[in-house]
Amino acid sequence: MELCSMQYTAFWYQKCKSWNQSYWLKFMSSGKFGQTSAASSNTQKKHLRWKELQEKLLKNQGSMTPLTEQEIMEILNAAIPQFLAEQSLLEFKAPVVICGDIHGQFEDLLRLYNFIGWPPEKRYLFLGDYVDRGQQSVEVICLQILLKLQYPKDYFLLRGNHEHIEINRCYGFYEECKTRYSRHLWHRFQNFFACMPLAALVSEKILCMHGGISSELKNFDQIRHIRRPTSIPPSGVLCDLLWADPDGNANGYGESPRGAGCVFGANAVFEFCDNMGIDLIARAHQVVEQGYQFFAQRRCVTVFSAPNYCNIYNNAAAALIIDQNLNCKIVQIKSSTKKKK
Repeated sequence: MELCSMQYTAFWYQKCKSWNQSYWLKFMSSGKFGQTSAASSNTQKKHLRWKELQEKLLKNQGSMTPLTEQEIMEILNAAIPQFLAEQSLLEFKAPVVICGDIHGQFEDLLRLYNFIGWPPEKRYLFLGDYVDRGQQSVEVICLQILLKLQYPKDYFLLRGNHEHIEINRCYGFYEECKTRYSRHLWHRFQNFFACMPLAALVSEKILCMHGGISSELKNFDQIRHIRRPTSIPPSGVLCDLLWADPDGNANGYGESPRGAGCVFGANAVFEFCDNMGIDLIARAHQVVEQGYQFFAQRRCVTVFSAPNYCNIYNNAAAALIIDQNLNCKIVQIKSSTKKKK
């Protein structure tokens, strides 16, 4: 069964107005940007605070989060400067566990941690799409931010195409925030999403992103120099990083049926990897039956980490475990619930 042909509404793009550019200029020039406390006791207090909120979040794992709106705002206010302090292209060494879309499936995210290991025992890289579709997007994104705040060198989060105002307005996250909290909180999440890194380079050999490669991407500096916070343009490198898809019928690059981003063929993958000096492209963005799917003679892999997606697809979830020698092991996690008939 072909599971990679899900379509998105074509009107997805509109200039993001959820954050005020003058606010960010003022914030970044205020001297507070990138500041860290000299007092180790203050750092320890913050770590204990994030641990406390994590324990509160996990107290009743099968139910909606007991976190208050004020507590979530506290988490987001701490996360924004920390994410802005990172580069648009994350660069770090293996080992790492690479995971794909989660889409609000909180219980499945916890099963993944319990099966593979919790940070900092394991270093994680998530490729985006934390929100929408599932019923507990707030829990998913709050837990992941809390883990990032506690373990900044062992937990990495990239932006997906659903971390964009015009997408998560339509596919569940807006309604979840509005119903359970407020529209104001939803807008604050958009401020945070605009600050997230866009790609990662693992041990200089594995390029990771949510969507895919771009015909306009010729060197890594093009990603490094993308300034954040940013909205997602309708075309170009940034758009393709979050929206592009592999296509076995494509010769080079072509127009995507999604209405955003491009499609790329196997020959585009070979040329891109050779030109950039990398061995593998790891991306997410598409539900695949086994949770992973190779393309272009194993030079590109799709990983999807939400099992039984939307309670419709009877798909497995998967994660890539990359060791320090860049050997790759694939772990599959079956759904805990059966597909609806």
